Amino acid sequence: MAEDLTVAQGTRQDQYQSLFPQIKGLLEGENDLIANLANVCAALKEQFNWLWIGFYIVRGEELVLGPFQGPVACTRIRKGKGVCGTSWGKKQTLIVPDVERFPGHIACSSLSKSEIVIPVIRNNEVVAVLDIDSDQLNQFDETDQTYLEKIVGLLSF
Repeated sequence: MAEDLTVAQGTRQDQYQSLFPQIKGLLEGENDLIANLANVCAALKEQFNWLWIGFYIVRGEELVLGPFQGPVACTRIRKGKGVCGTSWGKKQTLIVPDVERFPGHIACSSLSKSEIVIPVIRNNEVVAVLDIDSDQLNQFDETDQTYLEKIVGLLSF
């Protein structure tokens, strides 16, 4: 199935429009959360080759590292700390064009230059966040936000 995830380079929107039904297909009929989170990370990594793509899952008062693709990552993040903890606390997607300019940024990798974090919200509570880092500045925009929010909406928590 992995070879089906490779798409000819087009606009970012074209890439998402091609990838979305493939991710939806990967998730259909599979109810194991970890397997689904892992496949979403792999599909996004394969398509866009960003530096780091992963999920942090809410466990009490912390986000705990879940499935990811990329270099070794921070294991636990407190609510309100860094980009992930801030997204969790605000219950909103955060796009950070330059992580060095984000107050309290947690540098899990010195290679990270920009970031987007999408909260996974169920019953008005954040249950996880999807965190994506790029080694380039200004990597993410509203197109990414729109499609990544649709992708996390497919997940069953």
